[in-house]
Amino acid sequence: MPPRLPWPGFLRRLFSLAKEEPALLLPFDWVKEKVPIRGWRYLGLQEVEVERIAGSVDRYDDFTRAFLPLRGEDPRQERIEKAMERGEVLPPVKLYKLGDVYFVVDGHHRVAAAKKTGAKYIDAEVVEFLADVPISPTDTEKDILLKAEKAAFFRQTRLKELRPEAEIDFSELSGYRKLLEHIDVHRYFRGIEEKREIPYEEAVVSWYDRVYRPIVEAIQRTGILKKFPGRTEADLYVWLSEHLYYLAQKQKTAPDLEKIAKEFAEKYGEKLRS
Repeated sequence: MPPRLPWPGFLRRLFSLAKEEPALLLPFDWVKEKVPIRGWRYLGLQEVEVERIAGSVDRYDDFTRAFLPLRGEDPRQERIEKAMERGEVLPPVKLYKLGDVYFVVDGHHRVAAAKKTGAKYIDAEVVEFLADVPISPTDTEKDILLKAEKAAFFRQTRLKELRPEAEIDFSELSGYRKLLEHIDVHRYFRGIEEKREIPYEEAVVSWYDRVYRPIVEAIQRTGILKKFPGRTEADLYVWLSEHLYYLAQKQKTAPDLEKIAKEFAEKYGEKLRS
């Protein structure tokens, strides 16, 4: 009989991403690499909600997000569960905190036992890493990448400071990179049109007011978003702006935004759902 090979962690993680379900623990080093850290602080001993523990420093391939073992039952965990049932006081676990998520440094089996026995809180020694990306315990790795891209976009463009009402969300990765390209193109053509160097922040505001917002308002007025379940206004902005550019080049005239938006939804609504 051939030796039994463990299911590689990267495959489990790949399937988790494909299903967009938070099935596996978040790897701390991976999250720290994607989310810029601006400092840390020692929070000391405290009670932590067990449900907010959703990651691990070095054992993220040994447990599911619910802290069920992936490599079979461990006698040590059974002993910990019995000790909890007897009311014994166990040493605090050691955790890192990033956003609203806690990552286990030491005490994986104690956390697993706490979850299995229905405990609401667990004693922990906590070190917090400070970041501006709002990570939550239910986030998938894709969610974190999207949040990191969004934070980087707003940090580079300062759009939130320039237009506080601006809310731009994507359902797929790389959308914010496309917006940065749109801003650069808008800035370039405005510079040619006005025969001057356009400051970057001026270009950002001009793009938002004269390009992004009119298309999004057309999307809102026509109600076409309902034809694209699971998608966002920003998703449609990217698709529709590319479609509008193609039509403008072909027709050499400024297209009617609402008319084109409706035609776009009728033609592509079904095709762009998945």
